[in-house]
Amino acid sequence: MMDDFEVDDVVQRALDRLTLLAEATTALSSTLNPYEGLRRVCRILVPQLADWCAVDLLEESGRPRRVCVHHRDPGVLPFGGMTGLLPPLPEAAAGPLARVLGGTGPLLVHGKDLPAPGQAVDPLHARQLELFDQLGTDTAIVAPLRARRQVLGALTIARNPGRPALAGDDLPMVEDLAHRIALALDNSRLHRETQHIAERLQLSLLPALPTTGPFEMAARYAPAATTAEVGGDWYDSFPLPTGPTTLIIGDVTGHDLRAAVTMSQLRNMLRGISCDRQEPPGQILHRLDLAHHTLYPQATATCIYALLDKDSNGAWTLDHSSAGHPPPLLITHEGDTRYLDGGRGLLLGVDPDLPRTHGTDVLPARSTVVFYTDGLIERRSEGLDAGLTRLRQHAAALAREPLDTFCDELINGLAADHADDVALLTARVPAPSPVRH
Repeated sequence: MMDDFEVDDVVQRALDRLTLLAEATTALSSTLNPYEGLRRVCRILVPQLADWCAVDLLEESGRPRRVCVHHRDPGVLPFGGMTGLLPPLPEAAAGPLARVLGGTGPLLVHGKDLPAPGQAVDPLHARQLELFDQLGTDTAIVAPLRARRQVLGALTIARNPGRPALAGDDLPMVEDLAHRIALALDNSRLHRETQHIAERLQLSLLPALPTTGPFEMAARYAPAATTAEVGGDWYDSFPLPTGPTTLIIGDVTGHDLRAAVTMSQLRNMLRGISCDRQEPPGQILHRLDLAHHTLYPQATATCIYALLDKDSNGAWTLDHSSAGHPPPLLITHEGDTRYLDGGRGLLLGVDPDLPRTHGTDVLPARSTVVFYTDGLIERRSEGLDAGLTRLRQHAAALAREPLDTFCDELINGLAADHADDVALLTARVPAPSPVRH
């Protein structure tokens, strides 16, 4: 029978293991980035459980890649951290890593029983023996990362001489830990796949921009970085039969399939009304609001409807009306900026009986006008004015860049970790035609 001291020791070891598993689970669930989650787990395992650990993942091609190596003494690791693509899995698995990636495991490995790296039976075995040799391994456990009956990779934890050796009773806990890591990896992959499908669906709902005309156009759509659903952001542009080109951007409230469907139908209604009526922007948005209120009485949306055309003096003008949408930004070729605040009105779906106005602005030669949705400027931790100022500063610095570069840099600079979808539509008017004598 065990005395009280031995009982307390067993209980304490069990509590320590439960605490370790809980900390690892928290680290994995705190991020959707699988590599960052693995690095956090390795920092927890070392030195609580091991002197070093490594994680190898199988790529889609089936080839393993070492994505993380963590040692209690960072100076032991060479430059680059010993990560990177590993040799392919051999047909006949001999080493512990190949066996685990092939479906065996977990395996307890004793350093004294390992051959020298020069005696490896295959290149993958050699790389694993080099890892054991360089990091000074007394005992190690190599466990499969398995989820939904599929091996995703392997976790290796090891202890150096001078510390109690890993033993058979450590295998269940390491296996539990590896299973939790595998579930987190699998969830992350499913999230990325869902996000990719949502992004493709959203992009399929957005139209192609006109490719002919005297001015340049470019547009971008960036899905929310933290969600995997379609949303209600959209842009559109098409020439009217009478000559002007429409520039449209909008955002249906919500971030789900219903918002995306409403967005698509709203865009198509606006196209039909625009081509049929060819009225000033305020009147067009008024008609759209009436139709929207009738068909979608519970939904609200923002929208800007603008017409880009030349006036009788040959100057480019923008007639525009806004239904609760952030104002367009005008950037001159010299980098001066101002927001076009004319024609402001309520959101669509609030009060369709109210009249709507429009504003008219002259666009200087080689200037750029930017339409965007609120995901580009809004941040939870700050007011809207800060986001509008940030957009002006970024856009001014890009005033002379090619339009595609302009759009890419705006998205990269302002929407890297955005919590909402971002739609961006830009147009740049040409330089004045040379005067002929």
